[in-house]
Amino acid sequence: MTDEEQRKPATFDEELLEAEALEVQTLESDETRIARIDRELERGFDALAHVGPAVSVFGSARTPEGHPEYELARTTARMLGEGGFAIITGGGPGIMAAANHGAREADTISIGLDIELPHEEQTNRWVGIPLTFHYFFTRKVMFVRYASAFVVFPGGFGTLDELFESLTLIQTEKIHHFPVVLVGSRYWSGLLDWLRDPLVTRGKADAEDLDLIHVTDDPHEVLRIVSQVEHRKPRRPLNGQ
Repeated sequence: MTDEEQRKPATFDEELLEAEALEVQTLESDETRIARIDRELERGFDALAHVGPAVSVFGSARTPEGHPEYELARTTARMLGEGGFAIITGGGPGIMAAANHGAREADTISIGLDIELPHEEQTNRWVGIPLTFHYFFTRKVMFVRYASAFVVFPGGFGTLDELFESLTLIQTEKIHHFPVVLVGSRYWSGLLDWLRDPLVTRGKADAEDLDLIHVTDDPHEVLRIVSQVEHRKPRRPLNGQ
């Protein structure tokens, strides 16, 4: 395949992951990629250094405003904010917007970690601290490093990705005392049944691993679970002093 027949990568993430592929042009050197990744992490660390207790909230970008799940996420985030927690989301629409909405209503820190995608979606209007990432993996570092709990609402592949990423980190003891709360017992029931059988019954996971997951429909219960663990302290005050 000639250079003219190759297409340009749609994102820096694709440029990195599809480097040297036949169909995609290779535009960067490894040195350039490493420097960009370094800058992306450094920028995120600097922007969020003042964040203290925080919760990352995940869920579908397709949930419209006014939907019961949207309003439940908004209420839950507002209660978490009133409880002293910053709210971190992926910065997009749907459940992410609902959680940032609730954070702003509680007058707490409202963070949106947006990701560069081929079909751009604007950062939702409720985000107070917007950060855009080129790479999924650098963005994931921020979700975990600056939160001490994940609250997961109904969602799709991206939501499941973050859910199982967090469970893997806990199971392998990369992070400790990190609650994972699934909100929406009816939605998650099928997944939980599958985790019990065949996953546990066939020895692919231990029954105790399922104890890592909390399930509720009650925002008060979410707040109670999240409040029981020790949360991170900010590396520096908000004013940078």
